[in-house]
Amino acid sequence: MTASSPDSLHPRRVLLALAIGAFGIGTTEFSPMGLLPVIAEGVKVSIPTAGLLVSAYAIGVMLGAPVMTLAFSRFGKRTALMLLMGIFTLGNLMSAMAPGYYTLLLARLVTSLNHGAFFGLGAVVAASVVPKEKQGSAVATMFLGLTIANIGGVPAATWIGQQVGWRTAFAGTALIGLTAILALWTALPKGSSGTRPDVARELKVLTRGPVLLAMATTVMGAGAMFTLYTYVTPALTQLAHASNTFVTLALALIGVGFTIGNWAGGRLADWSLDGATKLFLALLAVVMLVLPLVLTSQIGAAIGLLFWGAAAFALVPPVQMRVMAAASEAPGLASSINVGAFNLGNALGAASGAAVVKLGLGYGAVSVTGSLLAVTGLLLVLFGTRPMKIVQPHLAEA
Repeated sequence: MTASSPDSLHPRRVLLALAIGAFGIGTTEFSPMGLLPVIAEGVKVSIPTAGLLVSAYAIGVMLGAPVMTLAFSRFGKRTALMLLMGIFTLGNLMSAMAPGYYTLLLARLVTSLNHGAFFGLGAVVAASVVPKEKQGSAVATMFLGLTIANIGGVPAATWIGQQVGWRTAFAGTALIGLTAILALWTALPKGSSGTRPDVARELKVLTRGPVLLAMATTVMGAGAMFTLYTYVTPALTQLAHASNTFVTLALALIGVGFTIGNWAGGRLADWSLDGATKLFLALLAVVMLVLPLVLTSQIGAAIGLLFWGAAAFALVPPVQMRVMAAASEAPGLASSINVGAFNLGNALGAASGAAVVKLGLGYGAVSVTGSLLAVTGLLLVLFGTRPMKIVQPHLAEA
């Protein structure tokens, strides 16, 4: 098989297509956070029970990432990525038509199956179309779509869900999937079929201590983020007495913070993977510890959530590249499973937040719990750091 060289692809077009797919995935992943009360009322369950939809999505990503990556490796990169966005589109249409809670739960599971493999394969493609010293920034560019989703996609879906209905929000998100499919079709060359992966060899790579430690760090960082993010709407309602309009504004500010953090995380990942990870885990821990003190006013909440969003998402590029570096012989599978690890942290955070609320400790304690998870991630890096170098991943036939 003749591999496509980076020079045969237009990096900006490739990264834009990947970012559009990331925008759609970010919109469908994060919009339920802003719609939890509306969805809970619509399917007649409590808010903590509706919050399990977030956990279900995260678990689906975790389980689907390795399976879908290995299953789709036989296809070229363009075909695989387009098929994954097809699953995304189908899942969102199922969500829009779900008659009740359990069918919505199933629909969210279907939607989640594309997530890990798309970001995993996408990260390999993104890193392969730029020089080695810019790989962290290239991966961050793909994830830029995820952050922009939190500025535009998630607030828009929240507003639509509140004004028109949450089913319409999911249907609109499905249209983004169709747009991403078209963008991928035009940006990547057809290429030839991929090759069947050596499953045993690639899985063996993933059992290495540095790889497992890097993934565990991802779980803790994501857990810290989603402990609060899952319940940010009811937290703002109760602590800051926020209206629906302010909640939408707050979600947009979080998205701005995500975008700033994603840019900073990509730049510092090019400098030092371990250094960037330590810095942003420490910053996230401090910000989440302070948040309960500032969420009591709307001005404080707006400023605090902007800083929190920046600290939380700055972790994404360095932790993703750390895993790809540690598992350089199987970067695609490792990258996909690390996205699954991120969503395992998502589930851990959502469950931790639900437990705190059910214990009657209040939404301020939710943020403190997230801070403890960030500290745990920092300890994993501090006690297990070993030198890592970014290895140029090989771009298989697109």
